[in-house]
Amino acid sequence: MNKLVLSDNATPPDTADLTDVSAASTAFTLYDLHSHTTASDGALSPSALVIRAAQMRVGVLAITDHDTTAGLAEAAATIKERQLPIQLIPGVEISTLWENHEIHIVGLGMDIQHGRLCQLLSEQSQHRYIRAQEISARLAKARIPDAWQGANRLAEGGQVTRGHFARYLVELGLASNVGQVFKKYLAKGKTGYVPAQWCTIEQAIDAIKQSGGQAVLAHPGRYDLTAKWLKRLLAHFSEHGGDAMEVAQCQQAPHERTQLAQYARDYNLLASQGSDFHQPCSWIELGRKLWLPAGVEPVWRDWPIENPPTRMLNDEVES
Repeated sequence: MNKLVLSDNATPPDTADLTDVSAASTAFTLYDLHSHTTASDGALSPSALVIRAAQMRVGVLAITDHDTTAGLAEAAATIKERQLPIQLIPGVEISTLWENHEIHIVGLGMDIQHGRLCQLLSEQSQHRYIRAQEISARLAKARIPDAWQGANRLAEGGQVTRGHFARYLVELGLASNVGQVFKKYLAKGKTGYVPAQWCTIEQAIDAIKQSGGQAVLAHPGRYDLTAKWLKRLLAHFSEHGGDAMEVAQCQQAPHERTQLAQYARDYNLLASQGSDFHQPCSWIELGRKLWLPAGVEPVWRDWPIENPPTRMLNDEVES
């Protein structure tokens, strides 16, 4: 575990004002190990994200932007300046291709200056830029003007992702929400679809582990895989050195958390949890409903964390 960014202990804010989080004496104990900022496709700046996390009583936060660690320095500076009660875990979410499926691998606790990791993320960034340019060209042929300019504006200096194109098309009134844009314009076979050219799962795991981090299979229930194929994915991930899988998320069917916990045990993987927060909304929030079922080993079991979480290993508790 490398490069933990630690703040002084502090008490929860007294109000819901996200700009009024002050330091005091007791750290929070809730873990959220999957979140995004404007460095990739999140809506909040790194500073705004860590302030919101403190307001939501998250005490250990991983920022896991897509194929970039660019937001971590700003987040760490804000934690230090405001003395927020947060321990920041360096993270990243790496896009990979496996059996024609896009699979995301989260890295936690890496040395973000490590050469192998930096090289891979640079290659991923180049692939993402080329893909975004091609998406823009395809949308232009469909008489959707200025898609690159609109997406780039929404990216606010970060990497342009499909999510930014989706938000721009919502702005234009071509759909009522981002999900509709993906179904209508960006999904496979649609006007703006461009195949991804990502690295392999093995390459992602290798870069994460060479840089001292842990490789975590992100949101395994979201890949539209049958149970047979999901088990194949888990076996492949575990056999090639994967460390953990996400078991707990904000939005889950009642049985999913229990089933994923069983898979973690079956494939000898540690268990992680994260909101996959991108923007404030009514159904996904930092730290919400994040707890691990009994019988799994948490990904943080060997981390030098001062205050272990109280909301874990309990099938009855929901936050």
